Amino acid sequence: MPTLTVQNLPAASAVPVPAGTTLLAALQAAGHDWMHACGAKGRCTTCRLLVTSGLEALTPPTAAELRYRAAGRLLETERLTCQARLPEGHITGRVPVALQLPHVHYSAE
Repeated sequence: MPTLTVQNLPAASAVPVPAGTTLLAALQAAGHDWMHACGAKGRCTTCRLLVTSGLEALTPPTAAELRYRAAGRLLETERLTCQARLPEGHITGRVPVALQLPHVHYSAE
């Protein structure tokens, strides 16, 4: 099964990403609290993940992600977890500092 590791989450471990599931749904199913202000509709960028490896394994950027890139609100190495899916393989990423929740203790690494 495809997996996602978020390096700066407490006890970072591989989160299984079932077929057809968004990264956000997989993170929530694994018990991680993850910012998503628009309710996972691709209308904001609060659920973004900075992908540090495996970017090519994700599904192509959605129309929403392409709009945010064109507007300068989403980097080429960032994906919206409510939009991106992982058909196979493994990706690694980080929660950007600006989107870290105050009650979660993120690692500095």
